[in-house]
Amino acid sequence: MMGLSRLRWLLQSVLLCLAIAAMTGPAFAGPAHVLVLGRISDDPRSHYAQLQPLLDYVIPRLHDVGITEGRILMARDTQQMGSYLRRGRVDWVTETSGTAVALGLRSGARPLLLTERSGVREYHTVFFVRRDSPIQTLEALRGHTLALQNTASTSAYLVPVMTLLQHGETPEILSSLGDVAAPDTVGYVFARSEANIATFVHKGLVDAGAVSSVDWSDGKRIPANFLRDFRVIHRTEPYPRAVEMVREGLDPKVRDRLQQVLLDAASDPQAQPALKTFFGTSGFHRVDAQMQHRLDELKQGLTRVRMEVE
Repeated sequence: MMGLSRLRWLLQSVLLCLAIAAMTGPAFAGPAHVLVLGRISDDPRSHYAQLQPLLDYVIPRLHDVGITEGRILMARDTQQMGSYLRRGRVDWVTETSGTAVALGLRSGARPLLLTERSGVREYHTVFFVRRDSPIQTLEALRGHTLALQNTASTSAYLVPVMTLLQHGETPEILSSLGDVAAPDTVGYVFARSEANIATFVHKGLVDAGAVSSVDWSDGKRIPANFLRDFRVIHRTEPYPRAVEMVREGLDPKVRDRLQQVLLDAASDPQAQPALKTFFGTSGFHRVDAQMQHRLDELKQGLTRVRMEVE
């Protein structure tokens, strides 16, 4: 007769194996009739309210391809969302272009459409200094300091850092705002917000800043009394404002129908409230050759940044 401790050990082993299989195997994917919209979020309640109206609009228009229910699943970071996509727990996710390519690298997720927000389909990064600064070019930033937002930002982290690398510079994170950059590097600090980036530069706490062209033109992010004291030293090429991604392995019939429903939404009066709530979306567009090239550049840039900086 098997001893009690031996039986308990076997039971625990079986339960552990079942748990691992559930987390990693295809059985963990959702039912075929359910479309799951995902979002990386530090504020799930707020983001749920932004996502649900568009999901409610989309689902009835997917009945002909077998989708009868929609759900929302939040993730705390890119790693967790990549896992959800890879395991089929999330089918569709909306993100900025930098995070979108990161999810593609982690999970094999693919771009479905480009997202136009508040009439803006693409944007670029603006490097700027105080008007009285002697710095005129990116190369002249060597030995100086740069304010960026955070590692999750496409326009105020990924694009600036990859641009510096492309210009032969060596970006290096500084331990604090008062730290000094090495003579052969461009030292950068995180300011957490576009307003803080502008403030750091305006007060002379750093030598330069980098923000998106959208924020550069937004008087709420960078006040006019600050802007007149700044001077642009470099503008990057444009990149997609945001991207709708779908997981690898999503049923092609569902993928194609979802794409068409979203493309048609901008001209449908019934969709307008849901689009506005969906992060100020004004339309969706197919990924053209130029923007695909930009996404490929971001993918290559992200890989290089991870290797050389992070």
